[in-house]
Amino acid sequence: MARAPHGANVPPKIIYKKIYIEGHGGHHGGAWKVAYADFVTAMMAFFLLLWLLGATTEKQRKALADYFAPTLVDLRQHSAGSNGLFGGSSIIDKDNYPHKAAQTGTRSLTIPAGATGGKDVGTGQKGSLKSREAMAAEDRRNFASMRQKVMREVSRTSAMAKLAKHIRFVQTRDGMRIDLIDNADYSMFGSGTTALEPEASKLIGFIATTIASADNPIMIRGHTDAVPYGDPRAMNNWMLSSSRAEATRRRLLQGGLPEKRFERIEGVADREPIIAKDPMDPRNRRVAITLLYRPGVFGQ
Repeated sequence: MARAPHGANVPPKIIYKKIYIEGHGGHHGGAWKVAYADFVTAMMAFFLLLWLLGATTEKQRKALADYFAPTLVDLRQHSAGSNGLFGGSSIIDKDNYPHKAAQTGTRSLTIPAGATGGKDVGTGQKGSLKSREAMAAEDRRNFASMRQKVMREVSRTSAMAKLAKHIRFVQTRDGMRIDLIDNADYSMFGSGTTALEPEASKLIGFIATTIASADNPIMIRGHTDAVPYGDPRAMNNWMLSSSRAEATRRRLLQGGLPEKRFERIEGVADREPIIAKDPMDPRNRRVAITLLYRPGVFGQ
């Protein structure tokens, strides 16, 4: 046991020495890793921003900017989507287009009469929409003018004037129908064939020239009498009527009518005779060219 100095009973002093070992300039520390991770994250965000700028359109970038900074949008009409159908508003707004009982419905959807849009919507000279009655009245006036023009062209030559009695104009609920009717003395087509007679071909050419200026769709329907074929499996009145309707369409096409105006081509055989009491009457053989009322009327 150690003795206290100077003979005093005092405990010896204990000295603790702490030694700090330096990290050699932080070479083995972890602080730089945190800084490097922050740098990599910033670079990733930067390249992501560059990719977004290159892969999006101007409208999409504006939408992203408005989404992340809504306080910068001072007016709704300048925000993303303001050039859409509802001008940036919602379809469920109180005064928007009505779709439920709670809405006042102060707005309404309008459709161009031609349903094609463009600079002039509708059929008016200034792009205004017309009612069904106005368009139907205009079509009837055009039909009457076309009728007069066809009959005037037919009466110019004696050869064509003979066909005047084979032409009949009928106003129907679908439009104006032009019937080219056979009789016992004359047939528009060769017997049992789809070959147009020269005068009939010229007549259909006159009709094509007359109706070329109109926009009305066209329906062509072929009719036959009830005289049967020997072998209906090889040839029958259904095939003959539809083939004659198609032959008429081709002749109208050659006369200058565009393909898009043909709405329907039909053959009904002997199912719709003019002379119902005698289905075999030659007057039941005919081709009906119908100028249909223009579709797409507002409210239709």
